[in-house]
Order: sequence, then C-alpha cells, then structure tokens
Amino acid sequence: MNLNSLRGTGVALITPFHKDGRIDFKCFKKLLERCIDNKVDYLVPLGTTGEAATLTKDEKNAVTDFVTEVTDGQIPIVLGMGGNNTQELLQTLEDTDFSKIDAVLSVSPYYNRPSQRGIYQHYKMFAANCPVPVILYNVPARTGSNMDAEITLELAHDVKNIVGIKEASGNLEKVMKIIKNRPKDFLVISGDDVLALPIIACGGDGVISVFANAYPKDFSEMVRQALEGNFDKAKKLHYKMLDMMHAIFVDGNPSGVKGLLSVMGSCSEFVRLPLLPVSKSTLNRFEAMI
Repeated sequence: MNLNSLRGTGVALITPFHKDGRIDFKCFKKLLERCIDNKVDYLVPLGTTGEAATLTKDEKNAVTDFVTEVTDGQIPIVLGMGGNNTQELLQTLEDTDFSKIDAVLSVSPYYNRPSQRGIYQHYKMFAANCPVPVILYNVPARTGSNMDAEITLELAHDVKNIVGIKEASGNLEKVMKIIKNRPKDFLVISGDDVLALPIIACGGDGVISVFANAYPKDFSEMVRQALEGNFDKAKKLHYKMLDMMHAIFVDGNPSGVKGLLSVMGSCSEFVRLPLLPVSKSTLNRFEAMI
C-alpha cells in the first residue's frame, strides 16, 4: 500500500454500545460516515478506545466486517491487533481475513513486562507472519513497559514489514530521536491528541486520535494544515480544541469521549465493565464547553 495514505489523522474508533451491552451498529454506522464525510485519513477499529479488551472473538470479527462493509474501500482501515501471548497472536493472524485491511496497529506486549529484546523478538515474529504492514504502538501508561527509541529504530531498520510507530509515551525528546534516525518512509505517529501538533512540527506524520471521534472535521483540518506547514492556521485550531482535548481524559478513555458524544447527541455513554461512564460533573463540564 501507499504509506502516504496513513499520514494525517487516523481515528481510534470507539465501539458504541446499547445499555444492555450489545454493540450499537446503527450508531456505529453514523460515526463511520461522519468520519469519512469530514475527511479523516483512515480509521482504526479494535484499539484501546474501541474497548477491544472486553470484546469476544465473534464481536471483534463482527466489528471488523461491519467497518469494512460500511467504508467500502473509501478510506484505509488499520486494524488493532495486539496481545501479550505471541503464539496466540500468530494464531489470530491466521484466523483473520485481511482482504480489506490495509495495515495493523499492534500494541507492545502488556502485563508480562518483557525486556527490550523480548519486545523486539515479539514484533519481529509478528511482522514476519502478518500479511499487511505493521505499525508499532508504544503506550507505557497502559502496558507497563516502555519501548526504547533504540528498539523502535532497530525494528524499523531490520524488519521491512514494520512501517511506523504510534508513540504515546509523551516523551518529545524520544520522539525526536526516532524521527531523526528512522529509515526513509517510516511513519512516526502521535498517540496523544494534545501532542499531535508539536510532533508534526518536529517532523512527525500525524496522529491516531481519540478526540476525532467527536470533532473529526476540526481535528483533521488542524493536522492537515500542520502537515502542509501552515502552522498559524493549525495553532488556531489546536488552541480552540485544547481544553476539550484535556477534558475527555479526566475520567479515562473511552469513557470521556463517549460521554462527550452523548452530550452531542451522537452516541450513548455506555461502556463495559470494568470501565464506568463519566461523572455527572464531567458531563456538565462538556455541556458548558460546547
């Protein structure tokens, strides 16, 4: 695939639920169409924001089929697929239909807290068996381990099928080190909405965004302007959205963005345990800010 199609704004899609916990496909369809109509660059189902950890295998397959059916090739799909059992993950690769999937976003192994060499070997084996390009995902606040810039760069140079990283460590110095030493065409993608603009200014390639579920038009336009070097326009949009970008993470993700979407009348606020919906005070805050 043309990796330029993964520069810009990817949306870390929520998975909408009914009150009884079933997936709300009617709401999901509206969300997908709104993202496409407002010119986001690609979609990322079954990530952290999609509550993939609480979905059954059948539900994950249903979400994948639904997203590819609704989008119908209009926009690239990057499928969330990660785990802390390498062999089980390889089996998942075998069981997945990749005919309409453009790339995979794979989170660094969590809970077992592997060494840096363990992370390297995990990704090397995963990428060798994955039929589509692989984007690494470093999010130490969730995984309990932090991929060193050196390991990211080693994977980038050694493994042809690894084409980028979603960096959510919050460490700009580390991000700059990766950007400076990466191979040509290796994508460096922000995993934090509020850091999307500064990372692009440092030479990054965009963001995989939670916030864009709610404001796909303004957010993707900010990223687009930044990538084109129009930083005055990009900064105006960034600071317009900054307070709300912070607010949606006060009670956790994706509870925050689902609460915001519920206030906007776009989606219900329901999440699956062990997550809970946001507090009433946070909903009131969203209403006031809107």
